[in-house]
Amino acid sequence: MSTHASTGFTIWLTGLSGAGKSTLARALEAALRERQRHVEVLDGDLVRELLSKGLGFSREDRDTNIRRIAYVAAVVTRCGGVAITAAISPYRATRDEARAMIGNFVEVFVRCPLEVLVERDVKGLYAKALRGEIAQFTGVSDPYEEPLAPEVVVETDRESLDDSVRKVLRRLEELGYLTDTTRSASSEAELARA
Repeated sequence: MSTHASTGFTIWLTGLSGAGKSTLARALEAALRERQRHVEVLDGDLVRELLSKGLGFSREDRDTNIRRIAYVAAVVTRCGGVAITAAISPYRATRDEARAMIGNFVEVFVRCPLEVLVERDVKGLYAKALRGEIAQFTGVSDPYEEPLAPEVVVETDRESLDDSVRKVLRRLEELGYLTDTTRSASSEAELARA
């Protein structure tokens, strides 16, 4: 892809509840702002509170929520900004719809095994879902369709946050959405010596 470094794009973080999507989104936001990019984070919890208030957790409502997030991300992208979404977005077909709507779309699968998520779960939501006390809980009583060909997979049970951020930034450079700062710094040093 021969895009230029000021092209807008969306980083679509998908994964189960508690996998680390919001944490990664904030770290990526900081890293991209350092590179002088305008960034908007669309966090699933905040979107549900503000943009999708009143929606439940049926498949139809979940799809409506994701379509709303995709619409806002598409606007940010079209205006040359970087949208970072952090939402479970459990259904593959709806993520594919988002990809088609947005265009410059980088899917990041934030992978973490269920047993680790249960251990990490400070609110006890997984335990309640596993006991059948919470209906339609993604990954337990409701399906989560893993991405088949995401641009990036981060494994939050094995990698540090910094490792995951570096992995995403490196992929953005490979795709042409960001300039490779290591290459440009060494090129400048070579020019200075010449």
